[in-house]
Formats: sequence, C-alpha cells, structure tokens
Amino acid sequence: MGALREKFWERPLRDLSPAEWEALCDGCGRCCLHKIEDADTGDIEDTNVACKLLDTETARCTNYANRKAFVPDCLRLTLKIVEEVQWLPESCAYRRRAEGRPLPEWHYLLSGDREAVHHAGAGVAGRVINEVDAGPLEHHIVDWGDAQ
Repeated sequence: MGALREKFWERPLRDLSPAEWEALCDGCGRCCLHKIEDADTGDIEDTNVACKLLDTETARCTNYANRKAFVPDCLRLTLKIVEEVQWLPESCAYRRRAEGRPLPEWHYLLSGDREAVHHAGAGVAGRVINEVDAGPLEHHIVDWGDAQ
C-alpha cells in the first residue's frame, strides 16, 4: 500500500499520498449503495440496495481493483470531486476532512478497530441487500441517520 505518515489524516486532503487517500476510507460501504434522485427537486434518497460487488455482510468490495470493469458507473472518489458529491454521509472521512472536521472517534485510524464503523451505526454491513435480489429501488428507501 505504501508508507503512511503519522497522523496523515489530520493533513489537508490535497497533501495525501495515494496510499493515504485510500487508507482514509472508513469502510462504511454507504458509497456503494444505490441512491434515488428526485427529478424535480434534486433531493437524494438513500436505499439499502448494494452494488453487486459489495459483500453485504462485510461492506467490502469483492473486486475493488477491477470494479470499473464490472460496474462502469462506479464513482471513484477523488480530491477533485469530493466536495461536489452531495450524497456522502456526514460521517464520511473524506467529507469530514474536506470540511476541515476531524475524523469521528470510532474511525479505525483512531480506534484501531476496523469494525467500529459498524458498531457505531455508520456502516452498512449486514443491513443491506444485493441489487441482484432487491427489485424496485423505491421499495428500499432508508434513513441511515448519521453516526458522528
């Protein structure tokens, strides 16, 4: 993955190395869920429907390195777009750092526990359904709340 500097997560996003950028992800899995956008208002509704590549029990991508080959519209979160993506949850490390806020105390970089995101209620492991099995998205609208 490459060397990670001490407390790199406190640095501005633009100063992170590619390895540090990837390591900042808390593993919540919410960016891998389908959203519904209201055509009239632009409002975004969350669903509990996961991308076909998301392991619904762990909230980890089953083919992260090659995901674009299988899911062409998979969004690669970059510094250029992190502030433009309106549907990132309040708890998202990228969103929080872009807004100058610290990581939540449960973030694995602070807690040392990769599962803490799920224990805090910010992760989706075990709470989602695969898109292959879901049916109409409108039947799966949820309010995740936001674990801070």
